[in-house]
Formats: sequence, structure tokens, C-alpha cells
Amino acid sequence: MHELFQRHFAQCRLVAIIRGVTPDEVEAVGEAIYEAGIRIIEVPLNSPEPLKSIERLAKRMGDRALVGAGTVLQPAQIGEVQAAGGQLIVSPNANVDVIAAAAAAGMVSCPGYFTPTEAFAALAAGAHALKLFPAEAATPAVVKAQRAVLPKDVPLLVVGGVRADNLGPWLAAGADGFGLGSGVFTPGDSPQQVLAKAGTYVTALAQ
Repeated sequence: MHELFQRHFAQCRLVAIIRGVTPDEVEAVGEAIYEAGIRIIEVPLNSPEPLKSIERLAKRMGDRALVGAGTVLQPAQIGEVQAAGGQLIVSPNANVDVIAAAAAAGMVSCPGYFTPTEAFAALAAGAHALKLFPAEAATPAVVKAQRAVLPKDVPLLVVGGVRADNLGPWLAAGADGFGLGSGVFTPGDSPQQVLAKAGTYVTALAQ
């Protein structure tokens, strides 16, 4: 596991996905997420001016949080994210070229996967963590079956349709953490709303 990911993930096993955030609001939103207890923040590249948001957020958070990009689909985007100060690369798919480029750049790679074949291909390419996506199309039983063959030291995050009241079955099946999108942030949310929404998940996970 990448040391950066390990350090922040150990503090809170949640990743905040702030799709649609704008550069003008990203710092306040990021601080709200941090205040709630989440230490890993992903700005999807299909957000408005995502690289500018990543740059502002990375400067603001410093070493306090792991900041990076989501929806990374091309290897060429790796350098752009790194230049902006991002240290995390998240993809919806298991593109081995993107994974290898992120690993070669010394960044944290967390690709999406759905089958064991995709998971092992991603790990062979250098992935540090795996994102089961979309979780709406899976069940905790799927995670339990996959956990029987996937390396135990590789974090498995469940992403898609995760609610604060349904974390337990996923954790019991072997999931290590969760990626949270609209459950934490939707465009137009105030920092106070983000703090409240994120806090609900942090509390649920602690329980």
C-alpha cells in the first residue's frame, strides 16, 4: 500500500468525491470535509476547471489531507494532475496504462474494477487500492467472494450508492472503506451542508 494513502486512510476510511465543485468554493468545501474527519478528497476531472480546484485544494490542505483527481481516463492526465499538486489518481475503470503511469509518477493509484480479472490486472499494473464500482450493481456477497482471492493487504473501497445506514454489511463482507459522492457533496451545497452530510458517514463508520 502506498505510504501516503495508508497514512490518511488509517485516520478515516472514507474518500470524499466532490464532483461538480468549482475552484471558488473548493477550499471551503475541503475544510468542511476535513472538519468532519475525512482525510482523502477526490476532485473528478469532469468538474468545472478541475485542475484549478485541485491546485487550490492541495495548497490549502498541505500534508493534512490526500488530494487528487477522479475520473482519470488518459495517461496524459497524470502529469497535469501532478503539476497541480494532486497525489491521488482515481479512475472508474481498470485502464492499465493509467494505473502504470500513476504508479511510475509516484502517485497513489486507486482504479475502479468490477470483476476479479479486472482487479488482478489492476494490481499487476501497480494499483495501490481497488474501487468496486458501481457498487449498486453488486452486493456484500460479491465482496465476500472476491475477498477470498484478493490480497488481504490491498484496500478495497466500495463506491456507488453507499448510504450511512448500509455500511455494516459491506464491512462485514470484507470491504475496507467507502467512496462517497452525492452523499457528501452535490453542486450547490454550502460548506455547512457538506460538514453535516460528511459527519453522518464518519459517525456511522465509527459505530
